[in-house]
Amino acid sequence: MSFQPRIIQYAWVVPDLAEAARRWHAATGTGPFLVNRDLRLDEPRYRGAPSATRFSTAVAQHGEVQIELVEQHDDGPSAYRDTVPAGATGFHHVAFIAEDFAADLAHYTGQGFAVAADGLFGPMRYAYVDTSAVLGHMIEIVEDKPAIRAFFAAVRKAADRWDRDPATLLRELG
Repeated sequence: MSFQPRIIQYAWVVPDLAEAARRWHAATGTGPFLVNRDLRLDEPRYRGAPSATRFSTAVAQHGEVQIELVEQHDDGPSAYRDTVPAGATGFHHVAFIAEDFAADLAHYTGQGFAVAADGLFGPMRYAYVDTSAVLGHMIEIVEDKPAIRAFFAAVRKAADRWDRDPATLLRELG
């Protein structure tokens, strides 16, 4: 069996979520963006050490894939700053949902790729694998859990029902 995960998300690090969302909408019609401000992660680690990166995200559906925008709010080292300097916009990662998180992570670490960041988002494990030297970006592995499936379904539903009104381009989540 060959390893071939289905990429479900493309992500960019941006200096300003709102401005980046407006640019995405103007250029591609993508929207609405569901915004999670100051995300709280459990047991976050950066390069194996405890970390506390402050960041927010905005996620929208574009066809079969999600577009994620990430804004880091602090100057600390992070998986985001590993590939995109502060104040810049740059492609950061592709993501996929892993039915067997440990095996999929081992697929990459077994090839010598380092885990740049990992932890828990609620009950779901995640890891950014630093494939940037080979691919030019990282890979995010997201554990398959009902909560992440529900969130991704909500993003798709918001896109399907959106009236394309720029006034409702950004939707703040709790």
